[in-house]
Formats: sequence, C-alpha cells, structure tokens
Amino acid sequence: MTALQEMGRRAKAAARELAAAGELRQKALFAMAGAVEDSKQEILSANRLDLDQAERDGMSAPLMDRLALSPDRVRGMADGIRSVAAQADPVGQVVSGFLRPNGLKIEKVRVPIGVIGMIYEARPNVTADAAALCLKAGNAVILRGGKEALRSNEAIAGAMRGALEACGLNPDCVQLVGDTSRASAVEMMRLTGYLDVLIPRGGQGLIRSVVENSRVPVIQTGAGNCHVYVDNSADVGMAAEIIFNAKTSRPSVCNAIETILVHREIAQRALPAIQKRLDEKHVELRGCERTRAILGDGVVPATEDDWAAEYLDYILAVRVVDSMDEAIRHIARYSTGHSEVIVTDSYENARRFTAAVDAAAVYVNASTRFTDGGEFGLGAEIGISTQKLHARGPMGAFELTSYKFIVTGSGQIR
Repeated sequence: MTALQEMGRRAKAAARELAAAGELRQKALFAMAGAVEDSKQEILSANRLDLDQAERDGMSAPLMDRLALSPDRVRGMADGIRSVAAQADPVGQVVSGFLRPNGLKIEKVRVPIGVIGMIYEARPNVTADAAALCLKAGNAVILRGGKEALRSNEAIAGAMRGALEACGLNPDCVQLVGDTSRASAVEMMRLTGYLDVLIPRGGQGLIRSVVENSRVPVIQTGAGNCHVYVDNSADVGMAAEIIFNAKTSRPSVCNAIETILVHREIAQRALPAIQKRLDEKHVELRGCERTRAILGDGVVPATEDDWAAEYLDYILAVRVVDSMDEAIRHIARYSTGHSEVIVTDSYENARRFTAAVDAAAVYVNASTRFTDGGEFGLGAEIGISTQKLHARGPMGAFELTSYKFIVTGSGQIR
C-alpha cells in the first residue's frame, strides 16, 4: 500500500465517524478557527519562507500576491471558518418528502459525499477553506497543494488537525499530502476506491490535466476567462468603474476579467474613459484594429491567442463589436463559463444577455469580483464550479453533499 493509499484508507475511516458527528463537527470548526488564529506567527513565518523561495524562483507579482499571507489574511481565514460553522448543517436536511398511494413515505435527504480530494496551486487560504467546508458537510478531505506553498499549508493543516484531535474528532478528517511532485498528483487522480470526488483548483493547465487524466470523478473549477460587454446604452462612467475593479482589484484571481467587448456606437466615448482609469494601474491593453484606431499605437495588437487568454496579470484584451449578438458569440466561443457581465441601461438587453450567455454567474451592471463564496453568503468556497453537473458557481457546504432516499413502510411488498 502506497503512502497515498494509506491516507485514503484513514480518510475513509474518518469519514464514517464524521457522518454521525453532528454537533461535534460544529464545535470542531470553531476550534479550528481559533487554532488558526493562535498559530498566526507560525503560519506567517512559514509563509515568509515560501515567499522568499518563490521570489528566488522568479514568481510573478500577481502569483506572489496569491501566495502571500498577512495578519489580516490569516484573520480572514479564521473568520471564514467561523462563518461556515455558523451556517445551517446540510447533513440530514430533508430536501423533499412525499407519501405514495401504497403508503410508502419517501424522503430525499442530504448526506456527505465521503472523501474529497483537492489538488490546488499556491493558495494557502484554500487549505483552510477546503478543510472547513468539507468538515461542515461531513466529508473527510485529502489536500495536495503546490510546492510553492508547502510550508504555509503544513502550518495551517497542522493547526487544524490539532484542533480536531483536541475536540475528540479523528484528525485524519483533514490530511495534507507532503509530496508535491507530479507523481503524487497523478496518483491522486487514480485513487479510485478511496476518493469519491476530486476537485482541482488553479490555472487552466492544472484543471485540464486533472479533467483529462483523472479516473476519480472530477468537479471542474476555476479557470476564468471572464468578459465585460459594454452595451451601446451603457453609462460610460459606470462601465469604467466596473472594468477597473474587475481587472485591477486583484488580477491574479479567477473572477478577474480578461477581455472587454465594447459596442461600436459607444466605443469612441467609452474606450478613452476606460483606458484613463486603467492607466492608473498601468494595465497593458491588447486590442483589435478598431480599438487601436481609437486609442492609438500604445495599444498592443491583439492576436487570436489573446481572446482565449487567462492573463492573471495587469493585461486586458479589448475588442469593438458591432452588436450585442456579436458580443454573445464572442463570449460563447472564448468563455470558460465562469462569470460574464453586461453594462447597460436597457432592461430588454440585460434580459436577453442573461438568457443567452452560458456561465456560472451572469451579471448586469456589477463587477465579476463578486463571484466568491463569501460575497454570495456561503462563508467560504471550495472553488467556483464551471461545469453543469452536481454543482455550478461558488461551492459551499451544501454543494459538498449528495443525497439518498429514505423509504419508510409498514410491510409493503411489490
């Protein structure tokens, strides 16, 4: 038995205990939040070592931002765990119930999925969020983060495991894979019999690799080629503010935008205002010929690859379109199904856009940066699902459950 198989065996045993833990799970979540806060210095010291190594390795500034922890971010992790703890327990919730003519009482009841595997990149906060959400839903979790965040993840997971044990819960509810080699990721993808589902969270390359190679069922998350379409009826000032926020508030995250589409009738007014705002953060624009005709040669000529790119950086693709229908066709071709926006003063156009655009979240006159578990009131999220089966959008504790039918009779036979 390999080390990962042994982790899987222990996780399955822990998951059986968790399913019936009830209030103890709640107590453990609050203890985990306290343990993360109490271990703040150890976590920050470990993160400093990770950041120093990442800097030596030449990691880009936006990815360094993903990796970096601060006292406020550690506090945010703890608050996220408490927020999850304060929510209603999904386990045992009766989704529906009915009585058949033969007297059978049938109830559809939420139950834990079992053992969840997570493969993710340099985001230490995912360690805390994933552990809390899985525990809330009665699941054990095996976490495999990226090598860039290994020390940070070990400090966070160690604090949470200690809290679990102190509460009388099996610490193997939360396990961290110490081997960050490609081989360990491949083995997790083949851990059938131990993992019930595998969730990748990271860049397009990681997600594609897991989706294409996993033998374990996968929930696809994350990759965000998100668009803002500026309609011909849009308020230009509003459009500029939404685009500025959606691109620059944190460009390294999946709910940041990568492309803007501007209706030709408003482009002469809108594009200079948008560029002026983006210049404050030195955003590089890569535009079509019509965009460059309006904004000048300072705009880099866009290539086909730019329309599909998830930059995760201060770079933005810009295209002038003839109609909303052309914008919808562009989004249909290049979108990853994450979050899409229309800025418009037309109710009819807003309704048509939201009906036609196929994405986990479609916005009217608001930033894509709200596609987030906390902002949606879920406390935290294990990822943003961009697929349609099982779960879609920010995945909280309820999305980490399955269901079973409980059938009560009085001797009925068929």
